[in-house]
Amino acid sequence: MSLVKTEITLKNTEDKMKAKRGVIKETEIRQITVNALVDTGAWTLVINEEIREKLGLEILGSDSGTLADGTSTEYNVAGPLDVNWKNRRVTCDALVLPDADDVLLGAIPLEAMDLTVNPRRELVGAHGDQILHKIY
Repeated sequence: MSLVKTEITLKNTEDKMKAKRGVIKETEIRQITVNALVDTGAWTLVINEEIREKLGLEILGSDSGTLADGTSTEYNVAGPLDVNWKNRRVTCDALVLPDADDVLLGAIPLEAMDLTVNPRRELVGAHGDQILHKIY
């Protein structure tokens, strides 16, 4: 089985709301572009502590998670953040694995953006490039 990676931009959702209200400038929205590993076995977005800090995301609580090696433990949940892939976006929280090497783009954000992995090892819109619905 091959690995699929894709470029996504993560943005602090609260910063976006502040910019919309004129509290901060658009250029002050904390964001980062990363090459994420598409992981249909992960249920959500997974980031590391360094990314959480760069985006200024608050810890919202904790949730249990099981790693690929079977290790199960409690991890912090941070957010909210916007996940942007090409012309698609979803707002979600992220599981924070302190020393994770890769950002994992899991099943829930993939489904919310109507994305699927095709046999050519790339991420595509499940129904083509047309957006079926736009979430604001």
